[in-house]
This record gives sequence, C-alpha cells and structure tokens, in this order.
Amino acid sequence: MKDAEVQKRFFDQLDDFGQLNQLFELLPGVSFFVKDRRGRFIALNRRGCEYCGVSSEEQAIGSTDLDFFPKQRAEEYRADDEAVMRSGEPLVNRIESAPESEGSPRLVMTSKIPLRNRRGVVIGIAGFSRQIEQLREQSADADAFSLVVNHLHLHYDEALTTSQLAEMAGLSVSQFERRFRHAFGSSPRQYLLRVRIENAARMLVETEQTISQIAHACGFFDHAHFSRSFRRIMNTSPSEHRQRHRGK
Repeated sequence: MKDAEVQKRFFDQLDDFGQLNQLFELLPGVSFFVKDRRGRFIALNRRGCEYCGVSSEEQAIGSTDLDFFPKQRAEEYRADDEAVMRSGEPLVNRIESAPESEGSPRLVMTSKIPLRNRRGVVIGIAGFSRQIEQLREQSADADAFSLVVNHLHLHYDEALTTSQLAEMAGLSVSQFERRFRHAFGSSPRQYLLRVRIENAARMLVETEQTISQIAHACGFFDHAHFSRSFRRIMNTSPSEHRQRHRGK
C-alpha cells in the first residue's frame, strides 16, 4: 500500500500528460495514440500525426479513425479498440493493416491497453504501433529474415512450409520460429495467414472473382478454412466484406 501511495502522489504532481508523450517522440517509427470511449483521438505523437496526415496533434484531437483512414481500415481499428475496452484486457503485438490505402500491403504490429479512471471504469485506450519493415530492419536477425519476409509477401499463394522458410534463413526450424516470433511478435504461420487474408480482402473489393477463386488464389485450399480465418482476422465474413466495401 505504501508503494502505491508513493506512486499516486508522484503522478498527481505531474503537470501535463504530454510530458510522457515526449518519450514516444524519441522512438523512431513508433506511432503512439490515446483515444476515448467514442474513438476520438486524445493524444498523438509525431509519427501518429504523420499517419493521420496532419501537421500537429491539435489538428487530430477530437477526430476519429474514420476521419483519416480508409473505411475498412478504420472499422478494423475501431473493432479492436472496442474489444480491448469491453474485455479490459490488453491487445499485444497484433499484426494488422497499416493505416494507408485499401490496397497497401504494408503491415504494422500494434499493442493496445485499456485506460481506467480512478473508479476503475474503462474510459479509453492507449496504444502504439510499428511498421513491420522497420521492425525487420532493426532486428538482429534482419539479414536472415529480410529474404524470408519478402518471399512471404511475393509468394503467399504457394504452399509454404516453416521448414522451407527456415532453410531460406539458414536456421533450424526451432531457431527460426523462436527468432521470428521475437522479431515480429507472431509465428511464421500467423504472419503468412495475415498476409494471405489482407490480399484476399483487397481482391474481394477490386476483382469479380468468386470467393472460392480468391481463397485458392491466396493459398487456401479449403473454402471453410478460408472463411473461418477471414472472419477471425477481419471480424466479418468474406461476403459481408465484399458487400460493404464494393465501390468505395
């Protein structure tokens, strides 16, 4: 209890939350943000402002993801925010679409936590994200993984195995899986699945191919597995996604 009181007194003395925000300005490529329960931005660092296309934090305060990002992206982010606030549990190292155009293949790794008031009621979320390419460049395993990740993005439609990817990186399967998870926060299979689903989501909107054709073109050989994976990652079915975003 004594330690908790010391902590409380210290934070009560802070003049401005923005002082802590300055810390995130020192981390290259990291987007930091705080939102209230309605999804409105309350705080952003410089990288977050760049993603939103504004020159200062003041221009983004009070706005939501829908004001800055493609509708599909904004709805994905909002769904994650609501899940964190509803469960009260953090979301850690989630690989998701970068806040760019609908067809962008870039991915970011995002973590979010619920923010509570003094009564313990969740009043919003705080989070940060880093672009996958930047994580790759800064990793000690950058050289080994650069070729592998590029291969995943170019050949996601093929029947890739972890052993093949490990061999490409010059590592044993166990070493490869451990180092990949350390660098990207997910297993190689999870990363590949996300890349496949992202490309499938794009094709559902941009092409006239059937859902089965798109599933096969993205490396899925079972329609049911594709539909389950798509819903788990995108929080909607392939047909609902196509209907919602077609023509936007």
